[in-house]
Amino acid sequence: MRPLTEDETKTLFEKLDKYIGDNVKLLVDRPDATYCFRNHLDRVYYVREDIMRRATNFGRDNLLALGTRLGKFSKKGKFRLHITALAYIAPYAKYKVWVKPNTEQSFLYGNHVAKAGLGRMTENTPKYQGVVVYNMNDVPLGFGATAFSTEECRSLDPTRIVVFHQADLGEYLRDEESLT
Repeated sequence: MRPLTEDETKTLFEKLDKYIGDNVKLLVDRPDATYCFRNHLDRVYYVREDIMRRATNFGRDNLLALGTRLGKFSKKGKFRLHITALAYIAPYAKYKVWVKPNTEQSFLYGNHVAKAGLGRMTENTPKYQGVVVYNMNDVPLGFGATAFSTEECRSLDPTRIVVFHQADLGEYLRDEESLT
């Protein structure tokens, strides 16, 4: 378990900025406790500092995980958000998309969201922007990237893809063996 390097921190914050914008500082400067980001085996964890200090008593080989896994770095240095980050991204999301009940299950199976399944979308959402996907009851289901801006979506064909799937709650079941 080590602190993130400057390049890793920059890459992580750029990815988080895509989804939550300037609210990234709210993840680090929380009123309840001090939190930090740690790297362990190319996976980034979001952990309280007092717990992190206690974890230094364990060897690297004996430590499996610590805190909440936000994502992992690929071999090329790109950062990929994991579905476990949804609980921390959803409250601070700048742009949101709500899907209709008939599309909800399809999204949870890993499919993209078509215009016909789009319930509503945050105003002024730009093209290729990171969004959090909600059902109509405001329960976060996952996240993705918009294929079109809000204005472009109004005149689209109902079969066109509006949100590219990136992660959803169904991954817990589909990728059960590989989540660690």
